[in-house]
Amino acid sequence: MNFALSEEQEMLQASANEFVKRESSLKRIRELREDEIGFSRGIWEKMAELGWQGITFPEEFGGLGEGMVEMIVVMEELGRGLMPEPMLSSVLMAGNALVCGGSKEQQEQWLPKISDGSALMSLGYLERQSRYDPYDVETDAKKDGSGWVLSGEKMFVPDAGVSERIVVSARSSGQRRSREGVEMFLVDPKAKGVTLTPIPTMDWRKQFMLKLDRVTVDESERLSGKDGGEALEAALDRATVGLSAEMLGAMNEAFSITLEYMKTRKQFGAPIGSFQALKHRAADEYVQTELSRSAVYYAAMALDENMPDAARAVSTAKARCNDAFHLIGNESIQMHGGIGMTDEHDIGFFFKRGRVSKVILGDSDFHRDRYARLKEY
Repeated sequence: MNFALSEEQEMLQASANEFVKRESSLKRIRELREDEIGFSRGIWEKMAELGWQGITFPEEFGGLGEGMVEMIVVMEELGRGLMPEPMLSSVLMAGNALVCGGSKEQQEQWLPKISDGSALMSLGYLERQSRYDPYDVETDAKKDGSGWVLSGEKMFVPDAGVSERIVVSARSSGQRRSREGVEMFLVDPKAKGVTLTPIPTMDWRKQFMLKLDRVTVDESERLSGKDGGEALEAALDRATVGLSAEMLGAMNEAFSITLEYMKTRKQFGAPIGSFQALKHRAADEYVQTELSRSAVYYAAMALDENMPDAARAVSTAKARCNDAFHLIGNESIQMHGGIGMTDEHDIGFFFKRGRVSKVILGDSDFHRDRYARLKEY
């Protein structure tokens, strides 16, 4: 497998890198902490003009028809700038749920709107007891005439407050962890019986608890293009690789900021970067970023080529990025010393994003356990 980027992919990477540097700064990120929606709609529209939201969507639905490799090239650069625009929630999670499980009519209705930035969506699948398992669903879906009635709760639904629709998983039959009977529905967050409660997070990204109290949903809002559970799992795999790429970019930027600091901060008349012990620690961080890069790009290529080990590759990439970002976040704070603990210094933003992103779409324990199950250990 060739891990080198093609000329077109390198151009995309350079374009994304330039865009992030031009349009977003950590000063902007600071200001967005107090913003009601937590991101810039203007920048979201500019990203849509570049076609990023539709990179992996089929051309017939307004997308570019590219692969996950092109998507992670962009996501890595967005991670470098800690950009909070809703690529994860609207494109990678909800958009892929429609791609993997929606009917042609649903795809025609929503994918072009996600691609051009005119509609925002999210995905609610995580429940209090589920520990990231997409089949561990207690949210209930009961058939009622020509529609459905949904009742239950979903935790940590990103950007739900600005979403036009939320893709929600619910169980229509079977036991709690059964692989049969999981459905997905498009829920209007303004519908009767829907309650959204903000959940505070360390990195100030907008997360919500979604409560459904006998919410009526029409049959046309049920994603019926493929088995609901399998479609949800496939969508989550694609979203997980995208998030892993964002983490890769963020950890690399944190490492670069720390290296620069080590070159200028002096102790005992010498830059701290000249101390052998810190050199060894920095070398270990570099190794971890490169291992993460290989895992993320392999997972994206495995998904694009429908390789038999694609799901295992996804879990390998996320577990690897979780551990590496945790280490680099810790080391970055340590090497900055006391100033790294203050809000005035930028490095803390990367530390906090690392802590939150490692528990989104599966922590390391979950993905190692999933890898073992997939290998039938």
